[in-house]
Amino acid sequence: MRIRIVGAGAMGRGIAQWAASAGHTVELGDVRADAVKDAVEFVASMLERAVVKGRMSAGERDAAVARLVPLAEPWAAGPDVELVIEAVREDLETKAEVFGRLEEALPASAVFATNTSSLSVTRIAATLQDPSRLAGLHFFNPVPLMRIVEVVPGAATRPEIPALLTELVEGCGHRAVTVADTPGFLVNHAGRGLVTEALALLEESVADPAEIDRIARDVLGLRMGPFELMDLTGLDVTAAVIDSIWAGFRYEDRLRPSFLTPNRVVAGLHGRKTGRGWYAYGNGDGSSGPAPESPFGGDGERPVFLASAGRADVAAYEEALTGSLEVAGVRLERGDGPSDGAVVLVPVWGTSVAAAIAEGGLPRERAFGVEVLPAAGRRRVLAVTAASDPAAARDARAVLARGAEDGEPYAVSVVRDTAGSVAQRLLSSVVAVGCSIAERSLAAPADIDLAVTTGLGYPAGPLAWGERIGAVRMLALQRALHASTGDPRHRPTRWVTERAALGLALTDPGTSPADCLE
Repeated sequence: MRIRIVGAGAMGRGIAQWAASAGHTVELGDVRADAVKDAVEFVASMLERAVVKGRMSAGERDAAVARLVPLAEPWAAGPDVELVIEAVREDLETKAEVFGRLEEALPASAVFATNTSSLSVTRIAATLQDPSRLAGLHFFNPVPLMRIVEVVPGAATRPEIPALLTELVEGCGHRAVTVADTPGFLVNHAGRGLVTEALALLEESVADPAEIDRIARDVLGLRMGPFELMDLTGLDVTAAVIDSIWAGFRYEDRLRPSFLTPNRVVAGLHGRKTGRGWYAYGNGDGSSGPAPESPFGGDGERPVFLASAGRADVAAYEEALTGSLEVAGVRLERGDGPSDGAVVLVPVWGTSVAAAIAEGGLPRERAFGVEVLPAAGRRRVLAVTAASDPAAARDARAVLARGAEDGEPYAVSVVRDTAGSVAQRLLSSVVAVGCSIAERSLAAPADIDLAVTTGLGYPAGPLAWGERIGAVRMLALQRALHASTGDPRHRPTRWVTERAALGLALTDPGTSPADCLE
């Protein structure tokens, strides 16, 4: 296929490398001639690096470089061009001007694709004389490494074009997911679940950014915590995406932005690129990222009473925690209640420790919440209430640090009591946003999970992750969070509610009305 790429910046050159390496002839154009020259040189250097690393032969490199065709101007005549991929700046007027000039220069048979990440594909197409020839083809940076592409049909896109683009993408070694033309498309939309809930936890002073990040990594198994991620991508970018998706979905509570971000953006606290965001980076004082964790104090020999919730939601965890603490030599008390000297650990699922204390008549000064989600790493989480005795909390933390069979201590995060826990709220939000995408039929369940794991690097897609918990247990968590807080952001999704009632997996697309028609 002969492909023309308009825009020789980071995305354009990445797409050019990807397509040329896969055997396509790539015309590369930009309004700046020097940008085209730099892009060709950059692609050649990246292909050379691939040769050095043994990923391609010298002959394959030479053939790929030979398939790069620099253009003197991006809208030169091109009777043989079959596909145009636009990768210019995110501005509707600019994109409309580019496609308008391309429409005059290229044959009507050429398919147009926009790499927009935030603009409506339908609105871009509406500026053309023939809007049916354009679709979205959203790549992620760096293109050769991010092996997922969103194919986004506009309202007027010809039905054969998405299939053509999917075939191209998968023929070049990437995975394609078809997504509705909605704010944020799929990956950016799905990513709001983690970030918006992390900001809500910070608003409520449940924990600081470093502690939330540690829990996200070590309990949920994420590669980066939400605040580390915001610092990497830039808070200015993240805040704009959050606001646009929230407004685009008519102020959906589940996507609600935080009041914390506007002032930080105005102050230039954008993250790594400005030297300071949620963390400080390279300011000459040796600081880079979060501060180290506090050392352990307290009495790790203090006896422990595990206040059983008596619920199937947490029974398996109670049993596992009990066994682990016993192996570590922790003195566990049995019976109907704790002794005067014991610290009390309260497993919770969607509710608060304070509520458990009131319901069970537990000693408020020495009763603490403990996370019930099995940790992906060596971390446990202790929740303190407004009535907690600090000395007892230090002892509880020291006790929870024990329990590793190899003698190595667990890390223990200390957070403020909240409905559920930090990890449960983050997970519930990720699953809920993914399920809301599925119930709106914005993408197929399998595509949602594929796009999220590939594009965001989560250990599981939101639907598969929720299925690990189970629809019934996930529904219990969301109902408890909603009832405990009264915040509509936590209301259960129809997707989870229906599948819990019917015994279906959260990954099951289910039967649609169209399936029932001849």
